[in-house]
Amino acid sequence: MNKLFTYSTSILLLFLSLSNLSSCKQKGEDKKDEQIRFSDYDERNASDTGINSIIGNITMEQIATKPSSIVLTGLSKHRLVPIYKAKEETKETSNYIITGSWMGDDEGGYSEIEEHFMPGIDILFGYKLLNLSHYDFTKEKSNFFFTHPVFIKTVYFPAIEQDSINKKPINRNYYLVSVYDEDTNKDTVLNRRDLRRFYHFDSTAVVKTALIPTDYSVIRSQYDYQNDLMYIYARQDKNKNGSSESNEPIHIFWFSLKNPAVAKRIY
Repeated sequence: MNKLFTYSTSILLLFLSLSNLSSCKQKGEDKKDEQIRFSDYDERNASDTGINSIIGNITMEQIATKPSSIVLTGLSKHRLVPIYKAKEETKETSNYIITGSWMGDDEGGYSEIEEHFMPGIDILFGYKLLNLSHYDFTKEKSNFFFTHPVFIKTVYFPAIEQDSINKKPINRNYYLVSVYDEDTNKDTVLNRRDLRRFYHFDSTAVVKTALIPTDYSVIRSQYDYQNDLMYIYARQDKNKNGSSESNEPIHIFWFSLKNPAVAKRIY
């Protein structure tokens, strides 16, 4: 009986040891994969002047792109199609590819949707997200948010599930986009060294309004649940060189989520 117990115990210990080894190996592999994925965001890639550069004005047709899963919005007749930079470029497009290397300061940077970041609003985080295509079922027409390739950091869109504030239903009918859309520092490369803009789009994604002054670069946002406001923290390009630098001043702006308009400065 003792021998059988000892034998069974040995088998059990061996099994647990192998399981732990497998678990550690898996964790190690996951960590390795994570490191590989995060290395794509290394800012040093932004200095690549090969395929990660832009020369002159280009169109969406001049870049190798691919669509992703359709984004369902709270506006039942309106759908979004994220357009991403393709992994493989052709010789015809390789000279026009914009760099896709950055990681969000507080957003993780991956292309995923976070539900109800703010009441009535869901979020799509961008990674190599060059544009958004908007489709209207009523008109059976589509249009791009931007007329040329950009790098979208964050998209705020109407939540598909009903939300409320103080038990009162809340519905949004617009989009907000945080984006690098201009080579502001004139280095021929569009990346996170340029100024990040913040826009409001109407439900058709046709009417675009800049909510933050063009000489600022957006850093992050904060929600004020008591007043249903969004605060935008942005760094001013004080020296006018088209880049955001750590020694430049940070100011805070606000606008109402009930009816977004050009933000007002609070600090």
